[in-house]
Amino acid sequence: MLKIRLKRLGAKKQPTYRIVVINSTTKREGRPVQELGHYNPKTKVMKLDKASALEWIKKGAQPTETVAYLIKNCNDDGTLNYKKKETVKLSKKAQAKAAAEAEAKAKAEEEAKAAVEAEEAAPAEEAPSETAEA
Repeated sequence: MLKIRLKRLGAKKQPTYRIVVINSTTKREGRPVQELGHYNPKTKVMKLDKASALEWIKKGAQPTETVAYLIKNCNDDGTLNYKKKETVKLSKKAQAKAAAEAEAKAKAEEEAKAAVEAEEAAPAEEAPSETAEA
């Protein structure tokens, strides 16, 4: 069975990968059937022959999870359409502080809402008494 997977190159702690079509029983650095492109995870630079990759998938080659992600998020010209995550990971202290601030804000909103409802209810009670005096 053929697989589309990453072949690791590069120095220690500086990985670069080639995206290759290779027999599933072959070693990671073994001789590939075809090279489809390359990917650098540090700089998020990628060049992929997407049409050829999709053709191999139609023929029955199974992409690995990472390669499937790369093909899915690849532009037509073969570059990676990388979107940086907007969420920031917070420490436990920062998460607790944010949760406390959110609770305080929610409580203040509830009190403000209750005050507005009380003001709306008070003039409604006074209005009939004023019409009764007239």
